[in-house]
Amino acid sequence: MEEKQLKDLEMEQERVDSIIEEIDKKAAKWNESSSDVGSDALQIRKTFWEDVTVNFDEADDVAETFTSIKQQAALLSERERTQSQMVKQLQTLSHLRFSPYFGRVDFKEDGENGIERIYLGIATLMDEQEENFLIYDWRAPISGLYYDYSPGPAQYKTETDSIEGSMELKRQFVIKGGKIKAMFETGVTIGDEMLQEVLGNNADTQMKTIVATIQKEQNQIIRNDSSSLVVVQGVAGSGKTSAAMQRVAYLLYKYRNIITSENIMLFSPNPLFNSYVATVLPELGEENMQQATFQEYLSTRFGAEYELEDPFEQMEFLLEAEKNDAYFDRIDSIRFKAGLEFKKLLDQYAEKLATETLVFKSLGLNKRAIISKKDIAAYYDSLDNSISIPNRIQLVKEWLLKGLKKKAKAEMSQEWVEKEIQFLEKEDYLESFKQSQKKQGGAHDTFHDYDREQQWLSEMVVKRRFKPLFNAVKRLKFINIRAIYMNFFKEAHSKTEAIPKNWAATCEQSISNLENRYIAYEDATPFLYLQDLIEGRKSNTSIRHVFIDEAQDYTPFQFAYIKMLFPYSKMTLLGDINQAIYSGPTGAQTILAESALDFGEKEQYRLTKTYRSTKQIVEFTRQLIEGGDMIEPFNRTGPKPVIVTSSEGSDHILKTNELISELQRLGHKNIAVICKTAKESKSAFEGVKKAHDARLIEKGTMTFENGVNVVPTYLAKGIEFDAVIIYNSSSYTRTEERKLLYTACTRAMHELYILSEVELSPLLDDVDEQLYNLV
Repeated sequence: MEEKQLKDLEMEQERVDSIIEEIDKKAAKWNESSSDVGSDALQIRKTFWEDVTVNFDEADDVAETFTSIKQQAALLSERERTQSQMVKQLQTLSHLRFSPYFGRVDFKEDGENGIERIYLGIATLMDEQEENFLIYDWRAPISGLYYDYSPGPAQYKTETDSIEGSMELKRQFVIKGGKIKAMFETGVTIGDEMLQEVLGNNADTQMKTIVATIQKEQNQIIRNDSSSLVVVQGVAGSGKTSAAMQRVAYLLYKYRNIITSENIMLFSPNPLFNSYVATVLPELGEENMQQATFQEYLSTRFGAEYELEDPFEQMEFLLEAEKNDAYFDRIDSIRFKAGLEFKKLLDQYAEKLATETLVFKSLGLNKRAIISKKDIAAYYDSLDNSISIPNRIQLVKEWLLKGLKKKAKAEMSQEWVEKEIQFLEKEDYLESFKQSQKKQGGAHDTFHDYDREQQWLSEMVVKRRFKPLFNAVKRLKFINIRAIYMNFFKEAHSKTEAIPKNWAATCEQSISNLENRYIAYEDATPFLYLQDLIEGRKSNTSIRHVFIDEAQDYTPFQFAYIKMLFPYSKMTLLGDINQAIYSGPTGAQTILAESALDFGEKEQYRLTKTYRSTKQIVEFTRQLIEGGDMIEPFNRTGPKPVIVTSSEGSDHILKTNELISELQRLGHKNIAVICKTAKESKSAFEGVKKAHDARLIEKGTMTFENGVNVVPTYLAKGIEFDAVIIYNSSSYTRTEERKLLYTACTRAMHELYILSEVELSPLLDDVDEQLYNLV
């Protein structure tokens, strides 16, 4: 190292030491304040009722008591909120103490004499007087200089102005435990040395923050706050999900007085992925946003009334089912129900329903209808059909609730009530006696006690039996949505315009499923969409930003429905058309297809450089897909992928266990055995667990752990591993499975092994033999 570099390093380490001293002072102060506030909160809890004026004698006294309780509760809430904020500050200081910052930019503003030194970290740190910035938050406007410019002319935008000047120096740091481990000066956005330092490490059980290595194109995605729809088409390993998480953090920082994490929603591909990204925002000092899979939303809406197929079951069908006429009819059905043409048919059907009678369900009690579906239909028909269907449904609901009250009153004298009273618990009788005494107001007249108690018991029995009916009416369960959706297929059976050639078979299969209360995955969204057209939209107006990861797995119909659910929300879609494994076998359109995104103003980004895998793995995997030559590998070298052949399928277990042992010897902590299906995964796991401490990842798996993981391809999406073993590449034979194989292979960071039978998969035919080793 040159003398100047050594001198600079010493100077920078001195600054790091002084920053840590400042952090320790602040932490001590915050600790003391936090203890005081915590003591206050504890004291308020202990003396809560002593400090409240309680008096219920007069109406004025009751009001005064209520005000007193409210004030004391507000004081306690404020103290607890303050303590929570202090704990958050202390956690941030703890992160800063370990690694205060990662970058430095020297900026000379035009017209100014001095040069400002800007140090960037995961959070802002001010000096003791709270006057000068010691560290700038990476999301601050001035921090954009670091990501967007090389030394030379540069500018950044504030809320009101554009500041121009020149960047005199750009320096990057790797600081761990308060010590500078590496320091680079660079002329590009983020130096390759910095990326090599980060990317050369082992895979982790959770996604890391990437604020130190955000690329210019990722920074544009993160800081875009003007477009209502941001679409990121990024190749495998291009950092699109990481950029999305930093985008969430940026939005929470910039609009901290307007939105909170509660106003942001992330639709993730599976529960395992939620665990994988769970620490990114907390490490940046932000709370995690709301997270759910789209399937979880669907399951909540359908409840236990139906058997609901999930996308993983649909995928298993596409991969495992016998390729007969029924299979190809289902393929056509999936493809058609994914598109906006099918949505248009449902819209037309809903318009037609506006002038027709809907199908209702009777409200029953003791196996008899107390309000028949015929009576409900008659009342519905009596309403003016110029009123929208949802508004008419609300009028029917109110009519039914009134009707149920009358029916409940009439039922109290029925024989079944008397019989049910005989089987009541002892506690019910005691309660009836208390109620009887209350109604007497403490009088000693006991002559009518029995009658009063019987009256109360009758009311109680009837209320209990009618409560589910009242709840069902409030939840609009008197509408027979299943029959209405079924009628759509019965009526549409003979349609010919804009429908697939096997439409009749689609209608017959859909009707059969619905009769058996089975909802195929391709029917779930259309079913709920029609339900919402009839009952009224179930919009969530509190969500301001929706993020959809693995967006290539969402259909245009699903996206249109999500837009309806979150009408006031901006959208960020992230995906890779080359990993569209669900639409691969069906040819169904995805929302990443250009024509499917006709939803107003949007900004589209393409990320073609991949950082996850070594150059050798990328050069191999990009030949698996059409247009793969557009994918740019990052210059990090490693061994070529290895194709391991064996004579029989049973040899795969032996080979897999040998490879796992060798990879562990080389120091790889996260090893994935990736299988084509869940069935194959279970079979492989049985063999692997005999030799290794392994874990089977299934669709319900909630957490990601270090070690050997056996996983079907579609559950490995979005996650990376040190080394990957493709369990049986020979089973990937059809063109439509190409994206599945590509997705599996691109999970590998450092080493990729592909097990094969003697005859290689035809999907490997076009791969240059120079790009892999065959053993």
